[in-house]
Amino acid sequence: MSALICGSLAFDTITTFPGRFAQQILPEQLHILNVSFLVPTLRREFGGCAGNIAYTLSQLGGEPLVMAACGSDGGEYLDRIRSWGASTEFVREVAEHHTAQAIIITDTDNNQITAFHPGAMQLAHLTTVPADRNINVAIVAPDGRDAMLVHAAQLASAGIPFVFDPGQGLPMFDGAELKRFVEQASWVALNDYEAKMLCDRTGETLETLSRSHLRGVVVTLGAQGCDLWQQGIRKHVPGVVATQLLDPTGCGDAFRAALLYGIERGWPLERCVELGNRVGAVKIACLGGQNHRLDCAALGL
Repeated sequence: MSALICGSLAFDTITTFPGRFAQQILPEQLHILNVSFLVPTLRREFGGCAGNIAYTLSQLGGEPLVMAACGSDGGEYLDRIRSWGASTEFVREVAEHHTAQAIIITDTDNNQITAFHPGAMQLAHLTTVPADRNINVAIVAPDGRDAMLVHAAQLASAGIPFVFDPGQGLPMFDGAELKRFVEQASWVALNDYEAKMLCDRTGETLETLSRSHLRGVVVTLGAQGCDLWQQGIRKHVPGVVATQLLDPTGCGDAFRAALLYGIERGWPLERCVELGNRVGAVKIACLGGQNHRLDCAALGL
């Protein structure tokens, strides 16, 4: 069975600032913010949430079905996805736009500042969720605003359980829209910052959200692991110590690939997030979102 991955395909330009943002940004001067960061290193990587998730899921032995949009410069990316044995039949090619672009600056504390140009992603909503395919789980990851709204509704209508993963797209939605996403989803996955924003905008708490129809609310905490909320009860799942801390780009996507892998196989959610923590620790030891290699035997698979 396939896991449908609704989200972005993007090219990432990744730079490193050999200092701390906190030492360069003056809180009392935010109203006239004007900063420049010298970034001695620069890399260009394949990225985007859908691409990153599909990459890791393929390595785990899953069958990702990518639903996204790319631009006139996306041919190389499509070839890359096919090289994993994944289908690109639901990737829309938009000739009049570029593929989405992310420009990322990471400081020595692994904090990140990102500028994002959506490009072809703005037309991702024109592709319809395939209700006639053998899909038993899906994820609505950061994508064009219309695509996230439309695909969540289509998945719910088709009866396909999905993970709502708003990520950096969360600020695009108001409280009513976020409540509707949650009502349609089977699981919600966020980092701790996104979880606070979701609760603020919906007027809910993680406890009340988890007491609803949701099968689980997963809140990732970086190196500290994650909190798993089910039926009002929080269980902390400890993190895994990484061999190196090279690049946090794509760690959340790697975690979500493991989450999908376990859900698709009917694992208890705690086992899914334990795998996610292990996979995330492998990812952060590699540069870029799609360069890590997984040893499935070492992961216990």
